[in-house]
Amino acid sequence: MERGAQPLRCFSDSHQSELFTDDGVQTVTSAEQRKVERSIQEVLSVYQQIHSLPQPTLLRDQHYQYLKKGLRHLSDAYECLDASRPWLCYWILHSLELLEEAVPAAVVSDVCQFLARCQSPTGGFAGGPGQHAHLAPTYAAVNALCILGTEEAYNVINREKLLDFLYSVKQPDGSFVMHVGGEVDVRSAYCAASVASLTNIITPTLFEGTHNWILSCQNWEGGLGGMPGLEAHGGYTFCGTAALVILGKEHMLDLKALLRWVTSRQMRFEGGFQGRCNKLVDGCYSFWQAGLLPLLHRALFKDGDVTLSLSSWMFEQQALQEYILLCCQNPAGGLLDKPGKSRDFYHTCYCLSGLSVAQHFGNKDLHHELVLGKEENRLAPTHPVYNICPEKVAQAIQHFHQLPIPAQKGATACAKDQS
Repeated sequence: MERGAQPLRCFSDSHQSELFTDDGVQTVTSAEQRKVERSIQEVLSVYQQIHSLPQPTLLRDQHYQYLKKGLRHLSDAYECLDASRPWLCYWILHSLELLEEAVPAAVVSDVCQFLARCQSPTGGFAGGPGQHAHLAPTYAAVNALCILGTEEAYNVINREKLLDFLYSVKQPDGSFVMHVGGEVDVRSAYCAASVASLTNIITPTLFEGTHNWILSCQNWEGGLGGMPGLEAHGGYTFCGTAALVILGKEHMLDLKALLRWVTSRQMRFEGGFQGRCNKLVDGCYSFWQAGLLPLLHRALFKDGDVTLSLSSWMFEQQALQEYILLCCQNPAGGLLDKPGKSRDFYHTCYCLSGLSVAQHFGNKDLHHELVLGKEENRLAPTHPVYNICPEKVAQAIQHFHQLPIPAQKGATACAKDQS
């Protein structure tokens, strides 16, 4: 375990050499990149002037107060997320569990009752009460209920209807649409695999052909696009890789090409990650990209790679922690994309998730910590496949595996609809 007053990379003499150079050819994107770097330089300069011995601090209490308030009261600025209300529950609850802050029993029950109202009569969860079922809020709702981890929370999930819903959005080529009549992309395969594996409703035919469809999304860059033939993207790459891990098929990816692509997405000057080639750093990719490295480490280990480290992931963990702690915290609580952006619960969740990944290496049998700054900066570990805490994953799997897999009522109807 390493922590304490480490010298900061961002204040070293060599850090300026990592600034972007446009080789004398300025473009719109190169100008935007230099603008971001200047804003980060300003943040670092002010921080260094205030602190004689710079050591980043996680603003725990401010984040806790921001999150606690959000569970009960949201400003009208969140009206645009009316179709994402289970996501708000998940983002806040996961952030709280990473901070190891307990949720009062009364609030737990209220969240359960609210998510029950978001559950569709035909199975799956909608973005809000009375809306249509959709795989994205279904993933968020199941994750939120697993984080709560009470009998009431588990009992909210109608597993039989959930299986019917998954069959209703399954496509003949193995892909999934996000909702009935909706779009296909690799997020849907991950959302389906995640909820099905957590709740023990995987049947022999549910994911037939899915791994081949996901594999076809890996392109010449090494990452995965949203669909076959599209540009590699951090969010889609995580979703596709994590889905293949759940299905036990991750070894079928070109792992070395994927490793090369994702490690190239960590920004040399900023320390955080970009989502795609030639894009700007964004705090949310602290998880979507860095979260891939534990999955790749495990896959390469299973593949017999003897060169793997036994103490660190294959990215600059300290650099990512510096970016999150110095550039992504709002002093009043909450985390953000980059300096100059507003805080929100989405970036709070994924910045903290990425910070956790950067702090914790290994698993329960081999665990190594690299915590930048004080002991209070340490977050709880997160599961790299499901992005909830590992003990909550284990608890949910233990609970639902005591129950039988539901009968495949939806499979026959699905086959008829698609014939």
